[in-house]
Amino acid sequence: MMKQLRLSGSGGQGVITAAIIFAEAAVSEGKQAVQSQSYGPEARGGASKAEVIISDNPIYHPKVIKPDIVLAMTQKAADKYYSDLDKDNGLLIIDEDLVLDAPDFPHIIKVPITKMASEKLGKLLFANIVALGIMVKLSGIVSLETVKQSVAHRVPPHTVDKNMQALELGYNAV
Repeated sequence: MMKQLRLSGSGGQGVITAAIIFAEAAVSEGKQAVQSQSYGPEARGGASKAEVIISDNPIYHPKVIKPDIVLAMTQKAADKYYSDLDKDNGLLIIDEDLVLDAPDFPHIIKVPITKMASEKLGKLLFANIVALGIMVKLSGIVSLETVKQSVAHRVPPHTVDKNMQALELGYNAV
């Protein structure tokens, strides 16, 4: 098994943190994982992309070539990063309130990720963990319990409860 994931959005949305958590969960389950990231020079608002490759075998090339799943949290990210998805088996997940002009792709999941974080958890800050929950459920690569442990390890202690709620919210949204 080898899966390639690309999480994209803008700086400040937390896609890099979500990718790191996903990779850590995979390693905790005994899988091989590499995680890479790129982002613009802006602290907030610039382009942001994080990639994760997870495999049962050694990974020799650390860059995603043909992603199995792409998460797009902004219109710009959707336009830029979905095109090399496998048309037959790839999955595009978009934040339906921020990606208003969804790409023409056969396998697309639209979820109001940021709106859910804002309305159900009170802060946009948790949108990345909502998105992570969605990816955990749809990918089936790592267990929800393992991801919970990785989230608890990675987020500030005073936000663990809200992040667990965000993870469950995303997981149960699809």
